[in-house]
Amino acid sequence: MDDYYPAPGTGFVVCDQGGRIIAAGQGVFELTGFRERDLLGRDLTEALFEPNGEEQSAASVALEWGVRRFGQELTLRTRSGVRKPIRADFFPAYDEDGGLLVALVPG
Repeated sequence: MDDYYPAPGTGFVVCDQGGRIIAAGQGVFELTGFRERDLLGRDLTEALFEPNGEEQSAASVALEWGVRRFGQELTLRTRSGVRKPIRADFFPAYDEDGGLLVALVPG
């Protein structure tokens, strides 16, 4: 696998194979205002992103096809309702658990 160097202020989210959040780093709180306990068990796309009109979300494409998605321009929805443009990188797991790691990079 290639090396990955996240930008300063990047927040990381870990999802299960269904796209539900199972962990969120401190950077996610700093970007969104959501604490990990507020996000656990929620669908990643519904919890954090504004709809972008695409038929399939970048997270579901990464999970279904097992492909990395880099530099996806999305709109993040914060706890207070503010919308922030971000870039997101999606890394599917290549093991039997089949989860997803998502890096949220401030815009």
